[in-house]
Amino acid sequence: MAAQSGKLWARRIGWLVLLWAASVAALGVVALILHALMSLAGLTAA
Repeated sequence: MAAQSGKLWARRIGWLVLLWAASVAALGVVALILHALMSLAGLTAA
């Protein structure tokens, strides 16, 4: 029973890490798109 509980815990942590990494990657993609659109519009970083 303890081994099953440990496996379940590890699986939940794995999903948590996967979802966190996916959300960080998605935010990075959105930031890159916004940066490209702002550059096309003539806005530049100071």
